[in-house]
Amino acid sequence: MKSHTFELMEQTRPIISLHDLKRTYIMGTQQVHALRSISLSISKNEYVALMGPSGSGKSTLMNLIGCLDTPTSGEYFLNNQLVSDMTDGELAAIRNKEIGFVFQTFNLLPRLSSLDNVALPLVYAGVKRSHRVEIAEQVLEQVGLADRMHHNPNELSGGQRQRVAIARALVNNPSIILADEPTGNLDTKTSLEIMEIFQKIHELGNTIILVTHEPDIALYAHREIRLRDGEVETDQINPNPEKFGASVGAS
Repeated sequence: MKSHTFELMEQTRPIISLHDLKRTYIMGTQQVHALRSISLSISKNEYVALMGPSGSGKSTLMNLIGCLDTPTSGEYFLNNQLVSDMTDGELAAIRNKEIGFVFQTFNLLPRLSSLDNVALPLVYAGVKRSHRVEIAEQVLEQVGLADRMHHNPNELSGGQRQRVAIARALVNNPSIILADEPTGNLDTKTSLEIMEIFQKIHELGNTIILVTHEPDIALYAHREIRLRDGEVETDQINPNPEKFGASVGAS
């Protein structure tokens, strides 16, 4: 049985460690320094908002954290694994195992049901179909879509489609949920419903990195990292994050 001290260490250990991370793109004869030097750590079960104006480097940093790209130089440790030097195949395996993605545009396959969209990462993980269905049903229930499992995306509202995308992100029990502007295509009421789901996910122990340009959405995170010109401009704790009192419904 784990001791209380060990559990505290687990909660505070870095799940992400970036050391002097740089990313330079060659565009014709010019070099574009998207990230100049990023060094930061994110601990297990942190809830972080990543912000910055257009051209600040936040999309580049998101792609590096999500193992969708590799740095020009520097080191990136994810769960104590050095991923900055991995091959494309190794990065794909890490993405499927460690990171759950939620996108602004949902990225659901239109001809698949909610259940099959959510179960898709489990196909790549080699999970048997009967077990895939069972796990996908559980996470759809978790986000309040038990009655929409067999509906295709075009039969769902925007908020319901984002719930399916969140369920898909959760299905492999990843270390990190990486959400890129998850409320960008939603109205205010639906955005709040989605942020309530993220709060519940965080309360269950997940690490969440929320990429957003909306200050009111960033207020739900417990820490805000703001980028400018490829560098960390500010990194501060939010002492009073916004919270919801009621449990997540199935609206």
